[in-house]
Amino acid sequence: MTTSPAYRTALVTGASRGIGAAIVAALRAEGLEVYAVARSAEALAGLAAETGCRPLPLDVTDTAALEAALGPLAVDVLVVNAGGISAVKPLHEMGRHELDAMLDLNVKAAMHTIRVLLPGMVARRSGHLFVTSSISAHHPYPAMAVYTASKAALSMLAQNLRLDLVGTGIRVTELNPGRVETDIYLDAMGGDRATVRERLYRGFRAIRPSEVARVVVDALRLPPHVDLARIDLVPTDQAFGGVVLAHLAEGEAEAQGRESSQR
Repeated sequence: MTTSPAYRTALVTGASRGIGAAIVAALRAEGLEVYAVARSAEALAGLAAETGCRPLPLDVTDTAALEAALGPLAVDVLVVNAGGISAVKPLHEMGRHELDAMLDLNVKAAMHTIRVLLPGMVARRSGHLFVTSSISAHHPYPAMAVYTASKAALSMLAQNLRLDLVGTGIRVTELNPGRVETDIYLDAMGGDRATVRERLYRGFRAIRPSEVARVVVDALRLPPHVDLARIDLVPTDQAFGGVVLAHLAEGEAEAQGRESSQR
């Protein structure tokens, strides 16, 4: 094992695919025992066969089940990675269940996972917590208000945890990936991978999940007194900023101007 300090055990949520599965594989390659948490027992069984991880099928939005499954565990590295996008639409067009699904998974489940496992780290005065937020926590995206707000909550959670944990020896790292080639948009875009690939990835050099996992390992390898507090990991071809302008139909602007002057 080359990580420093000598962490032995890790737990990764959202581990069945994408970034989570890649992090599981990378941590196993470093010699850590890794608990892989996700809802799909079948996907976890395949990951276990491939990497030697310890599969832990669990719906992290079921708080009672989460407490029962994770409460007895002692882990040195916790990667809170489970997250999802239930819909790509403005808040005013979103249904109650679409909104609740994102908040329950992206925010509440993340907080409860940390709440259950962090006390053991504090007692041992050692550990490294990774919170997978998103670059969208710091930059707005059209039709993504609920998702970006949920990730902004995780960003502030990570910052606040660093304040609360100063002096405990526990490192906290906020991961903010940009466009990563995963299935996170799959359900929100109707379950058609070809459509997702065409709209989001064709002709674009997206980050690979394995590259996010590499950054996690690099952070773990730093000396114990060094913490990468926030990592923005974005494609070279992705940037942020600018102004959005709404253009009215021909004659509409003049008509509105006349109405305003007559009031």
